[in-house]
Amino acid sequence: MQRVNRQLRKSCSGSQEGSAYNGHFGCNCYHPLFVFNQHGDLERCALRPGNVHSAHDWQAVLDPVVKRYRWTGLWRRYLRADAAFAIPELFDYLEANEFGYAIRLRANKVLQRRISYLLKRRPGRPSNNIERHYANFNYQAKSWSKPRRVVAKVEWHPGELFPRVGFVVTTLTVPNERVFEFYNRRGTAEQYIKEGKYALKWTRLSCKSFAANQVRLQLHTQAYNLANFLRTLVLPNSIADWSLTSLRDRMIKIGAKAIRHARSIILQLAEVAVPRSLWSDMLTTISSIKARAQAP
Repeated sequence: MQRVNRQLRKSCSGSQEGSAYNGHFGCNCYHPLFVFNQHGDLERCALRPGNVHSAHDWQAVLDPVVKRYRWTGLWRRYLRADAAFAIPELFDYLEANEFGYAIRLRANKVLQRRISYLLKRRPGRPSNNIERHYANFNYQAKSWSKPRRVVAKVEWHPGELFPRVGFVVTTLTVPNERVFEFYNRRGTAEQYIKEGKYALKWTRLSCKSFAANQVRLQLHTQAYNLANFLRTLVLPNSIADWSLTSLRDRMIKIGAKAIRHARSIILQLAEVAVPRSLWSDMLTTISSIKARAQAP
């Protein structure tokens, strides 16, 4: 599974090459593009100028990811993305490369007309609970090459006069509720971005040149992946839900004393943050991973 996500990165002073004013966020910034998988690993990222469209240069970012997964024929491959990526070229590209997708659609009069019967408030006293209704239909915009499945969700919330409406275009064949359940998990990518911002400080793009800031972002993302590999592959179950900030503060940025002997080096660490048993479990797991990697 893949997630495409975009997020603005504020520059330090606004004078960096390629940074530009973005009216949505009201500041000078860069506009990078990130692709995460379902485990939180960063598959691909690209630093872009601050004034480009959210889907700018999407194919250059996705091509290496698609090629990397092309040979894994046993895996089902999916992509989920927000409404900025609801463009016909991307639909055709994913279908040609045998990727399923669930991508948000912006509402328009035609789509709302198809679900007009769900947009009318029911007679009687409003419910005190959230009411959800789904609809499923084929839709083809003028720029699309063929009709595609669109799933709509209408939510009536207590105390609100108008419903909340969402549309998703998809190749999935699962029930309507499952389509939105799959799409809504895209929000976890926002959490991964926040961890990169606060734990790895990958917003520190303070170099003058655009190329230097590109390199800095790539170095930050490599550090992010190393930390995420530690979290997903090595941590024991008791601390498997730790954030990257917790890992940094309790395992990396801690004091230690190195004692050198003739045949070994011993690190003495305080057990306040991570007990001896957890360190032992992690080292054992790392050793087993190395053994599997070296096996023929």
